[in-house]
Amino acid sequence: MPLSDTDATLPERARRWLQAAPEAALPVTYQQLAEALELTPPRTIRRVALALEQLMKEDAAAGRPFIAALVVSRQGEGLPGAGFFELAVALGRFPDAPAARAEAWHSTFREALAQRPG
Repeated sequence: MPLSDTDATLPERARRWLQAAPEAALPVTYQQLAEALELTPPRTIRRVALALEQLMKEDAAAGRPFIAALVVSRQGEGLPGAGFFELAVALGRFPDAPAARAEAWHSTFREALAQRPG
């Protein structure tokens, strides 16, 4: 499902917000990011996820750490959703072995923090 015309700016808005957020506030959940971006229903989490997937593709193409690593699911162990890991593997940036993915995310999270402006 591609982003709609009304969400065309959502990936860039998400990137700017994640770059400007205080380090102590990170990671944020998909819900927190949706609220920060003032999204209204329906499908706010899905729209955030699609925007983050777009950012992952841009970051992979530019050789940058995934800024999307700064966003996690509210469930589980504070890790991103399954879609993050699936795309990271598909983009050749994360190992295919599920057992190694959490460490890959932790490393990418630290790199994404370090790459933020300021």
